[in-house]
Amino acid sequence: MTSPQYQPAPPAQGGTGETPLWAPLYGASLPQAFQRFFKKYADFSGRASRSEYWWWYLVSFLVTLALELLALALGGRGTFVNADGASTPGPLFWVPSLLILVWTFGTLVPYLSLTWRRLHDANLPGPLFFLGFIPFVLLILTLLPSKPEGARFDRPRA
Repeated sequence: MTSPQYQPAPPAQGGTGETPLWAPLYGASLPQAFQRFFKKYADFSGRASRSEYWWWYLVSFLVTLALELLALALGGRGTFVNADGASTPGPLFWVPSLLILVWTFGTLVPYLSLTWRRLHDANLPGPLFFLGFIPFVLLILTLLPSKPEGARFDRPRA
């Protein structure tokens, strides 16, 4: 595809036919986006395509949702109401809650770097990530189309 959204990929390294890790992968599949997310764990340079970003966002949302539903299901067992009317979840509530914390802290830095690179692909500086404290601003910025000028953030590696 050669639309403004999908720029041609840079030449493959070593004749493998794969897009180099430093370059954005336009039209990434879910497994490719998942793999690149962890391979570029704390890499704030370069760019990330919309498909890389939104596939990961979907995976993260589904994992978090599953863990929260598990916490609610396990927390319902053994729940009791205190004398003051407040309810206390059952003892198994803390197992998935701990998993949610591990998931959140384990993916925090790579999520930050992925968002940073996504902003680069739209030719925006990465620190605009912190506009995420204003509702919907980061959502709008990550929806912006790719711009060829964003290549200024690329750092080709051998």
